[in-house]
Amino acid sequence: MERTMAYTDRDTYSMYKNYGKEGKGPGPRLMGADTLIGEDVYNTRDEDLGDIKEIMLDMNNGKIAYAVLSFGGLMEMGDKLFAVPWSALMLDTENKRFILDVDKERLNSAPGFNKDDWPDMADTSWQNTINSYYGTKAYTESSRMKQPTDSPDTPYEQTPYATTQTSGKDSGRVR
Repeated sequence: MERTMAYTDRDTYSMYKNYGKEGKGPGPRLMGADTLIGEDVYNTRDEDLGDIKEIMLDMNNGKIAYAVLSFGGLMEMGDKLFAVPWSALMLDTENKRFILDVDKERLNSAPGFNKDDWPDMADTSWQNTINSYYGTKAYTESSRMKQPTDSPDTPYEQTPYATTQTSGKDSGRVR
């Protein structure tokens, strides 16, 4: 199986090198956007869905709106791009990749675009279509999720990020 570079491999400023050893520096809760470009995305059935080509930020509120996922082509020829709501992605720190709970067939029929014809991602109608497709709330809505009470000094294993989400926890997705 071909292994692509993970965010730790793209860490040109060594911001993650001491996280596991000394518990210092940025880690899975706060990460450099540049280290996430190129990150693999898999589904819960361990199927490769592609990789992140871009991260879209809302410059008015500072929130991450979407990850642009490339999927479907061979050697980047004929790839289709998909704006996936950031809240639909989960970071798999063990395998150093993102998880998107979508079947390959469903992703193949998702609203997408090609690299030369990007949609107006600020258009409310377009946003509603994307959020409806992935079953997520709009990133502009305030999150009802309780913020973690851990501090930067809390060992990672003792944070809410170290456990796998179960259906009893609110992931922020519309059900």
